[in-house]
Amino acid sequence: MTTTKRMDMNLLQSAAIRSRADIVLGPFRRKGTAVGGIPRLADYAEYDMSMSQVLLSALVGAGAMGFVAWTFFQSPLALFLLGAGGLYAPLLRHRQLIRGRQAQLKLQFKQMLAALSSSLGAGRSVESAFAEALQDLGLLYPDPDTMIVREVRMILRRLENGETIESSLLNFSARAHIDEISQFAEVFVTCKRTGGNLVQVIRRTALVIQDKLDIEQEIGVMLAQKRFESRVLSAAPVLFIAFLVWTTPDYMEPLYHGGGVVIMVGALLVLFACYLITQKIMNIKV
Repeated sequence: MTTTKRMDMNLLQSAAIRSRADIVLGPFRRKGTAVGGIPRLADYAEYDMSMSQVLLSALVGAGAMGFVAWTFFQSPLALFLLGAGGLYAPLLRHRQLIRGRQAQLKLQFKQMLAALSSSLGAGRSVESAFAEALQDLGLLYPDPDTMIVREVRMILRRLENGETIESSLLNFSARAHIDEISQFAEVFVTCKRTGGNLVQVIRRTALVIQDKLDIEQEIGVMLAQKRFESRVLSAAPVLFIAFLVWTTPDYMEPLYHGGGVVIMVGALLVLFACYLITQKIMNIKV
């Protein structure tokens, strides 16, 4: 009994150490790493940034904020404070990479729904439709490590191992953290449990989700140019002030002393508020 208790305590301690390591080193783990010797399935709400990516984004963020600080204030204290604030850039980059990967997975999921709807319309069973969808996706995405190809292959492998297709889809939706995938999985599970016309319901659901994704894609294309214009307009005042400081330093000198500092702080806050407002306006959800 004593030996068993010691083994249990060692397992608990090692699990606690691994959990603390995940919290500290989670964003810096490389893809494909295993925790405790057990391979991890991809969680699309996470992204394993390499140390070079973290350092590069930190340097870019600190450099950009340092440039803004020196342009607006020409003060070592402001340079230090805003430059240190630029170290927040790796977290912003981390979120951007997650959103980009989820957007890519959502587009690939739309292609899977199209192949699945076509197979179901031809009268195939759900399991056979997923197998045929994998073949169609292989033609669209020759790389076997493509996210949706890997996920469909995993669903079929679980079916071969005796798991239900409902549990496989729910596991995929839980790791994807995408509304459309969650909705598809919930409709599939509900229809399977209630005994409805599964093929017809799944085909109709796939078409509705496809239409929604098409609308989101069209909105994204229309807003791409506007996003670029908003970034240019946000950077233009900073570059213009830097140009004036470099070409006519005597003209800009009063803005760095006394009441001029208040004016520069107000101008910087207004620019920051305008940037946040434009980002909020262009964040359109269907």
